[in-house]
Amino acid sequence: MRKVIIIDTSILCVYLEVAGKDTCGNDNNKWDKKRVDALLQKEEQESTTFVLPLAAIIETGNHISQAKLKRYEMAQALADLMVKAADATTPWAAFTEQSEFWDAEGLKKLAAEWSKLAVQQISIGDATIKTVAEYYAKSGFLVEILTGDEGLKAYQPSTPPPTPRRKMNKL
Repeated sequence: MRKVIIIDTSILCVYLEVAGKDTCGNDNNKWDKKRVDALLQKEEQESTTFVLPLAAIIETGNHISQAKLKRYEMAQALADLMVKAADATTPWAAFTEQSEFWDAEGLKKLAAEWSKLAVQQISIGDATIKTVAEYYAKSGFLVEILTGDEGLKAYQPSTPPPTPRRKMNKL
């Protein structure tokens, strides 16, 4: 089964070394630059596809613009990732895969669902990341939401068990 990693803002900030956001997670699951780099290198070697959600781009850009130092360098690093996603440069997924979430119907669906999620303290950005993860899961991918946020991680789609070969002929 092909695998995708949906990269959340918390991990993207660590990866780009945004000042004040250079670690994430709790004491039992702490993420730093070294750990993020090691995981992404391992996953790239395993041909995993990386997905950069629009919410993570916007939120990370906001954090970069508020940083005290290295704003230009961090902004350029984020811009480089955005171009790789736009061009679907391996291992990055084509950004156009997410376009349907931002059309009229996608926005109406988000509007209908988000109120219930907000009550659970799920941000609108995390709600869209959840939608991206569900999209890839329905498309037959093994999906991991790479995040330091346990609340968002809880919305990672479960992996369906593989169909036994003896039942494949009956499908």
